[in-house]
Amino acid sequence: MKSEQTQQPLNILVIGANGGIGKNTVEIALRAGHKVTAMVRNPASLTITHANLNVVKGDIRHPESFENYLKDQDAVISSLGEKKDIPTTLYSEGNRNLLSAMAKMGVRRAFFISAQAIEISPAQSFIIRLATKYIVQKLFGHGYADQRIMERLIKESDTDWTIMRPPRLTDKPLTGRYRVAVNKFLKNCLSISRADVAHFMLNNIKNEDTYKAIVEIAY
Repeated sequence: MKSEQTQQPLNILVIGANGGIGKNTVEIALRAGHKVTAMVRNPASLTITHANLNVVKGDIRHPESFENYLKDQDAVISSLGEKKDIPTTLYSEGNRNLLSAMAKMGVRRAFFISAQAIEISPAQSFIIRLATKYIVQKLFGHGYADQRIMERLIKESDTDWTIMRPPRLTDKPLTGRYRVAVNKFLKNCLSISRADVAHFMLNNIKNEDTYKAIVEIAY
């Protein structure tokens, strides 16, 4: 893959901006000089303030609540997440709405957060493959089932999409040092901080090697 791209300031819409990856994305994007629209269901839940930040109220389940926020955006980062593993359509229906709204508003570039463990990686050790199948996939089965539907919808869309498949997420600080695999499995893909996932996305918005691609990322 090409090296990370040097970028001019961009207009970026972050959906789910009060979650772990979303909040890190907002903070890192602002430090890089981007203009950020942070969409949350409850604006009071995001306490970040900045001259280049616009915190707005919207619900991914209701397109009419966020379509206008897509106007003039260079990229969208969808960092949706459920707090519990319950039957859900948040990932699939939410991002279906987002993809339709992007097509309507003429926005092409987007990142979507999925999970490394929705597929059993042949690059992992035998023990990790067993743990993925019999422990991790059972613990997070509802979310993974909906993320698989989400991924299919994204792949069928006419957008410049990137699906991020991080492994176990941590709250450790940004390092800017990690390994990635584009459209292939990453060996020893075990953990990554939410901040470094955000860092990769923001530094590869214009990187065409990541268009219509699945990215695994880890230390």
